[in-house]
Amino acid sequence: MPGRQLADKWLKTEALLAEPSIAGHIPQTRLYDASNLKNMLHHFGMVVIKPVRGGGGFGVIKVEWNGRTYSFTKGTMKKVYRSFNALFAALAKAKVKRKYLIQQGIRLARISGRPIDYRVKVVKVGDSWQYRSMVGRLARPGLFVTNLCKGGRQLTARQGLSRCFSGKKAAFKRKEMRELTNTSIGVLENAFPGIGELGFDYGVDVSGKIWIFEVNTRPQ
Repeated sequence: MPGRQLADKWLKTEALLAEPSIAGHIPQTRLYDASNLKNMLHHFGMVVIKPVRGGGGFGVIKVEWNGRTYSFTKGTMKKVYRSFNALFAALAKAKVKRKYLIQQGIRLARISGRPIDYRVKVVKVGDSWQYRSMVGRLARPGLFVTNLCKGGRQLTARQGLSRCFSGKKAAFKRKEMRELTNTSIGVLENAFPGIGELGFDYGVDVSGKIWIFEVNTRPQ
């Protein structure tokens, strides 16, 4: 049985932020509005906006500010604007009709110029949680989203990490990912009793820091 499901990304993010050992691995996240978007863009230079409910890369848009112009990328299409107001108006048309959140953009480690992230699936069997898979998802050339349904290529987590980092560092990152997963399971099970399946989306940035992008209770 899959157990309890929670579609709301914001609720799960809030629960994880309450745990100090996890909070530092969660990109800064805000609900979508003009003020939050402008402030985060000017602070980070790049953010990702995505529906509070939804998966598979659906409706995800990368937004950037380079100190002179604003831009957004959706799929393979990139649009550039001279003012924030013009950008915000264009995003209103580009977004799907759902509530959105804004997440700090992370410069992911890459393989042949293509970003890679990781999905870790765990399932509760009886009283214990078991790992079902740890895979890397390499973006299709020209895309920033890595979802397999968008043409991403699947590798094992070991393969993906070893192509980005040296042997010892790659092994340590894999171990760190498991430790973060184990801690997060405890936090989420305490906050949302009845969950029975979790899919963790991780990113590893160019410096090797691990980030938790989101957690799904009905992972694909």
